[in-house]
Amino acid sequence: MSSQPITSNVPPLHAGTLEVHLLGLVDFPAFLGLQEYATYEMSGRKDLSGKLFLCEHPPMITVGREGKTSEILIDEEQRERMELPVYWISRGGSAYAHAPGQLAIYLMLPLDRLGIGLVEYRRLLETAACESCHELKIPAKRHPEFPGIWGRGGQLAFFGSSVRSWVSNHGLFLNVTISPDFLEMTVPNSDHQRAISIQAQRIPPVQMSKLRESLIRTISKQFGYETTDVSTGHPLLKKTTRQVAKHV
Repeated sequence: MSSQPITSNVPPLHAGTLEVHLLGLVDFPAFLGLQEYATYEMSGRKDLSGKLFLCEHPPMITVGREGKTSEILIDEEQRERMELPVYWISRGGSAYAHAPGQLAIYLMLPLDRLGIGLVEYRRLLETAACESCHELKIPAKRHPEFPGIWGRGGQLAFFGSSVRSWVSNHGLFLNVTISPDFLEMTVPNSDHQRAISIQAQRIPPVQMSKLRESLIRTISKQFGYETTDVSTGHPLLKKTTRQVAKHV
């Protein structure tokens, strides 16, 4: 697969603030509720401020608008035994597996007020993720046709987004230390390239905290945010309390 070089076309700095929330481990339905509230709140404003939610999810599978049941490679009996839910959602993309060790990057922006289309949103977000990977000495490239981030031997990150009331929803899922067992549960891309993790590409181990710190910086730069406001958690969100396993 050929790749697309990173370009430096970034919007100019503006007066908006990027509100960053480090959420930790969060149940997916709880996050969907928070995203619903954030979409409603942002669509009613007139400023350029955006929200960035960084979190991980317990084991699950999500299926986007282009997804099919055949892309899920484990049967219903296995999923029930593993307590592995499947969510059919409105984002673009196919079936993706999620688990602790995969960083969910939910970037919610008022695209109309920023003058950014969904294609440009995807390019800038993928470019920011590539830059963060490069800071950690991890080979990563984007592709002009296939959404996501690609490393040596496969796909490092899945992209799936949607727009509601001109506010971007969902985002990018970056495989950091996620067990390869989970990544083999779905067919994540149209040409059947396997999904891989950053950990499989790099020694010593990747520190999630350093990756989050880098992403805040690169995403702010790519989308023109000079000011960021970082906090832990969110007052409307309860963190996951049920025990989860990182390996199948």
